[in-house]
Amino acid sequence: MNYSMTTIGDVLHASIQGNGRVTGVAFDSRLVKPGDLFVALVSDNDGHQYIQSALNRGAVAVLVDDQHDISSDIPAIIVKDTLKALQQLGQYRRQEINPKVVAITGSNGKTTTKDMTAAVAATNFKTFKTPENFNNEIGVPMTLLEMPEDTEVLVVELGMDRPGQLTELSHLVSPDIAIITMIGEAHIEFFKTRANIAKAKLEITQGLKPEGTLLIPFDEPLLTQAAVTQKTITFGQGVSAVHTTAHGTTFVYQQTLFAISVIGGYNIMNALAAISAGILLHIDLKNAVTALQNFDLTKNRTERLATARGITLISDVYNSNPTAVAAVLSALKAIPAPHKYLVLGDMLELGEQADDLHAGLGQTVLDANVDGVYLVGPLLNQNMAPILQARFDSAHLHQYETDQLAELIEDLKTLGEKGDVILLKASHGIHLENVVNALVK
Repeated sequence: MNYSMTTIGDVLHASIQGNGRVTGVAFDSRLVKPGDLFVALVSDNDGHQYIQSALNRGAVAVLVDDQHDISSDIPAIIVKDTLKALQQLGQYRRQEINPKVVAITGSNGKTTTKDMTAAVAATNFKTFKTPENFNNEIGVPMTLLEMPEDTEVLVVELGMDRPGQLTELSHLVSPDIAIITMIGEAHIEFFKTRANIAKAKLEITQGLKPEGTLLIPFDEPLLTQAAVTQKTITFGQGVSAVHTTAHGTTFVYQQTLFAISVIGGYNIMNALAAISAGILLHIDLKNAVTALQNFDLTKNRTERLATARGITLISDVYNSNPTAVAAVLSALKAIPAPHKYLVLGDMLELGEQADDLHAGLGQTVLDANVDGVYLVGPLLNQNMAPILQARFDSAHLHQYETDQLAELIEDLKTLGEKGDVILLKASHGIHLENVVNALVK
């Protein structure tokens, strides 16, 4: 980006002091680069406290609110609400560059589907995607502002943890194609039922262009039976010849063989969502085949790694809920390996249903035919462990509290032999990524 302070002031209907050209945006003073506009967001930690730090790092100007007194010698753009202004500037950038926008939401699979869709789109178009998981009211406008000027397709991930949030984000990005990956139990603590989650996810259609298309899984009645004014296409049918190994999954769709470097039927669904978006963008299936063989997967989403001892680690530790756990366990069961082990951490944000939902997965774990289970967290230890103890003795069922990751790491360092598989699955708040990092050093 390259905007004068005057242009930004006009876009935001803001008063300005000073002049200069803005070539980037940052809301964390520690990440400011020369030429950036530092956005002083007001939250638990007021960004206005870090204005001088941002200037010292090379910020050309600061975006501040009119509730704070700013020295007249500081180059500043002054608005009523800095978050709203950031979003407004991002929306301006989206309209100025005007790429085709594919917006993706869902209880699970958003980031993997984003990665797959961006890879498919990039075979034909200059494509930009949401960095990491910048999918909220701050991350989405930052994605829009970081988008290169020559972007032809933007693949943007939209997250949600409350009603109304997706309506705002959808209007912000104004998608041409919207994808809902699936409806699970993520955030059920706040929404109470899957039906309420589905209703909130369908808010992605609020900003979907009238001529746009919504892509939804064929087997989710909470979505397929919903009333949507825009064109709706289902994905997920017509798949055959599925084969899973520790290295990935192959399947046939529309008489074409696809290979993806991730496991599980749910990742086939993610791939089919990406393929369907590609078809809407007039991308040949052969290009999609190549893209999905080599797509860049965001860290800790069913990521396949290896230890120095030749043991395969499957890291899926960014988020977790019962639907996601059941899906990845089904995939693990299909992997041929001498021995398979499960490291399972608590699923968070399940509210008053947490005990029952953790206990309810006990039989699913038993059915996965793993050789050993390592449970992390009070919810699993209290609710699932008693069920597993009917089959596993103390040598094969291990329990840890969330502050015992160091002990878990030491136990896993000597677990298994070359060719064995260890799956790690948990909500991000359990921080099993620290275990993964320790094992692959």
